[in-house]
Parts: sequence; C-alpha cells; structure tokens
Amino acid sequence: MKIKKVAVLGAGAVGSYVIWGLSQREDIELGVIATGERAERLKKKGCVINEITYHPYVWTPEKAHDVDLLVVSLKYGALEGALDDIHTIVGEHTTVMSLMNGVDSEERIAEKIDKSHILYALIKVASHKEGDGYCFNPETTIGIIFGELEMPYESERVGAVKELFSETGIHFRSTEYIREEMWSKFRLNVCNNLPQAILGAGVGCYQDSEHMKAISVGLRNELEAVAAAKGIDLSKADASSEHGSLVPPYTRYSTLQDLDAGRHTEIDMFSGALVRMGKELGISMPYNEYTYHMIKVLEEKNDGRFDYTGKDTSWI
Repeated sequence: MKIKKVAVLGAGAVGSYVIWGLSQREDIELGVIATGERAERLKKKGCVINEITYHPYVWTPEKAHDVDLLVVSLKYGALEGALDDIHTIVGEHTTVMSLMNGVDSEERIAEKIDKSHILYALIKVASHKEGDGYCFNPETTIGIIFGELEMPYESERVGAVKELFSETGIHFRSTEYIREEMWSKFRLNVCNNLPQAILGAGVGCYQDSEHMKAISVGLRNELEAVAAAKGIDLSKADASSEHGSLVPPYTRYSTLQDLDAGRHTEIDMFSGALVRMGKELGISMPYNEYTYHMIKVLEEKNDGRFDYTGKDTSWI
C-alpha cells in the first residue's frame, strides 16, 4: 500500500500543518476540499502558511472520490454539515484520519462510512491565524500521533502513513494506545484550553495563579473519573502526552482565539461532551458544567445578546 493522493477537508489552523508538510513531497497529489466561492478563493490565493503561499489542488468532494487518504481537520461545528461530503469522498481504498479536537469525531464520521476506513489519530500544533494565513513553529510542534485500535498495530496503512510523513518536516509517531493518547490530549484541551478562555489571558496564567491552577485541576479530576469509568487507562499514554507543544506564556489556545474573533467555540465537544458522559455514568461534573455554561454565555455576549442600550432604570 502506498499513499499517492491526499485530500484535506478543512484548511485552517490544523489543516495548514498537513498542507505545509505534504507540500514538500513532489511524488503525491495533494488537494483541499472546497466548493463555490471558497474554492475560487483558494485557487486564486492559495494557502498562506508561515508567510509562504502554497497552491495545493482544489477538489470538489466528487473529484476527490477514492483518494488514498482523507484528512479531516474541521472545526467541530462544521462536521455535521460535512458528513455527506465525507461519504462522497470515501471510496473502497480510502483511509480517513480525523485530526479534530475531542474524542467523538470518529464515531460521528462512522455514521456515514464504514468504520473500517478510519485510522484513529490526533494532532498537537499551536497554530494561530495571522492576516490571511496561519503560523506555527515547526520545530516545537509535537505533531501527529496515530494508530490502530486493535491488532495488528503495525498494519499496512500505519506503515503507509509513516512513509508518507517521512522526510516532510511533519513530526509524527504511531502508538498501540491511540485511544488513551486521544483522551490524554482531550484532558489537555479541557484543563488548559478552557479556563484561560474564560479569563481571557495567555497560558502563563496557570503558572502565575493558584486559582487558575485549582480550576484546571478540578476539570482534570472530573475528566479522569469519566475516563476511568469507561475503562480508559490514561497511564498507558506516552509520558510526552502530559503536555502540549512548547509555547510562550502569552499564547492563546483555540477556544480563546475563537472568542477573540467573535466565533462560536468547540465547547460542545469539550465540557459539553464530558457533562453528557458524566450524566450517563452518574458522575457529578460541577467544574465542567460551570465551564460549559460560562463559555456558552461568552458566545452569547459575542452574538450581541447583552448589548443593552438606553437609560431606562425603572427596573432597578
């Protein structure tokens, strides 16, 4: 098995890392999935990554049918609307690798395609938008971790993905414990991504405030209780999974980036999913419930729900 044709669905902060890396290979076809105005814009302007413009092919879902590898790197809120496109793209020989946040995107994708197409994976990259493009530090990026859920762990497609990523600049490793690795990243997102989004400060806040640390620990304890109830042993994840890519203290992770930009966040796949799982398992989730509602109300604030005007104080 050799991967010769790769499609990227979602050319944002995460997809840019894949496009940047695979653009270094001249022996494959690399394309992004787009239609309409977005397709025309990508054809004209390309993808700006670390201040360099790349011009992958731009394919419709139909044109990309039966690619060797489909990388799904969408925001959580965009997945529902993309499921039919994924179904169209996936052919008999297609491997699907989701690099989305959270721990349930694969299950949602499997509602539309046979789950045997899915190679479980995650990515750790501190990417942010600058101007019309995205920037990240290739050297400090941890990269992509992937693997089979069951034996044989060194499958033919795992070997093919390793060969694809080799000599590209993409950092990667395979693992026998991909579910544990995914939950370990999930833990990082919930504990480090969310509290700073409520505070509106860089990640240095966890070192500089015992109160921020206490909130992070509370979220962590609840997540670990859910994982344990599901039989997920987080100690099996590699020791390096305890931390994300090295970043400066002013770094703002994705949830805060979304709020800064006035966008809706991925809170439904973070604390929202944990609260749902907690209810199913009978586990109390007060830290995650509060975090979920706080970020939801910050989204409402961005939507203008609380833009009160006038001087009528009769309600006081």
